[in-house]
Amino acid sequence: MTRTLSRFDGKIALVTGGTSGMGLATARRLLAEGAQVVITGRDQARLDAAVADLAGGDRVLAVRGDVGNLADLDALTEAIRERHGRLDLVFANAGIASFHPVEQVTEAEFDRVVDINFKGLFFTVQKTVPLLADHASVVINASWTLHRGMPGASLYAATKAAVHNLARTFAAELGHRGIRVNSVSPGYITTPMFHEVLQPHEHAAVAAKVVIGRLGTAEDVADVVAFLGSDEASYVNGQDLAIDGGLVATISGHSG
Repeated sequence: MTRTLSRFDGKIALVTGGTSGMGLATARRLLAEGAQVVITGRDQARLDAAVADLAGGDRVLAVRGDVGNLADLDALTEAIRERHGRLDLVFANAGIASFHPVEQVTEAEFDRVVDINFKGLFFTVQKTVPLLADHASVVINASWTLHRGMPGASLYAATKAAVHNLARTFAAELGHRGIRVNSVSPGYITTPMFHEVLQPHEHAAVAAKVVIGRLGTAEDVADVVAFLGSDEASYVNGQDLAIDGGLVATISGHSG
């Protein structure tokens, strides 16, 4: 693996939901910059495929687990403690999509989405706090939908607004140790989850909503997470950074 930078030499990073999309791209970027990386995923086959794709050798530790299961999180933190003894960066990325009209959201769906997107993220951070080195960084994956109302996104967007709020409150709570906590709000990013929600014939219309006229990539997100996790962002704390091509802040002139 060829490195172009070395911002993470000697650093230990955790990426939850690291088997595909933004998580996998971020793990790859951090490896390229010198980090030793721990990735998680619920499916062992996908986890094995991600390890093979990353080709990081003993610099990659893969731990199967569900962030919504506290016993799995305990096993994850114990595996990190035994292997590395600390963490310098956590990308709390694991999450699921759910888009339904409000009248169609069932209690079971509510519990499922909150269990992973909110509860899982809360306890991911809680369980890893004892492992965080002073001046470590935590980056939480939120969503552009916390900034703008979108039909069918009430449940999903509410969980993402909640985790951005956690970024601010965790930043306040952990600041005495120099630990920074920020969130990122990706826009339309072409990940497997994106393709599950939107059909190919819908992509052009969605891209037309973005002022720069294109969909984002997982690598676009990885670039920003790496920046926030590095010393270059040492004075950025409690913030949300939109990675959306201007989707939230501007009105596009493109036609779909």
